[in-house]
Amino acid sequence: MRCHGMVTKFVGPGFAQVAERYQGDATAAARLREKIMQGSVGTWGNVIMPRQPQVSAAEASALADWVLAQTPGR
Repeated sequence: MRCHGMVTKFVGPGFAQVAERYQGDATAAARLREKIMQGSVGTWGNVIMPRQPQVSAAEASALADWVLAQTPGR
C-alpha cells in the first residue's frame, strides 16, 4: 500500500484507476498478472513497477482479479 492507493495515485496509480483503465479489456487480467510478476515501466508515465518475484503465478492472478474488481472512479 506504499505504492498504490485504493483510489488515488501514490507512486503508481490507485487500484480504482487501474480498474477504470482496463474496464472491458478481456486480456487485462493476464497482462496485469505479468506486470505484477515481471514489472513494467511506461504504462503510467515514467513510473517503474518493480517485479515481484516472490509472488507466485496463482497469487499474481488473484491480485490482478482483485484490482480489476475495484469500482472505477470511486
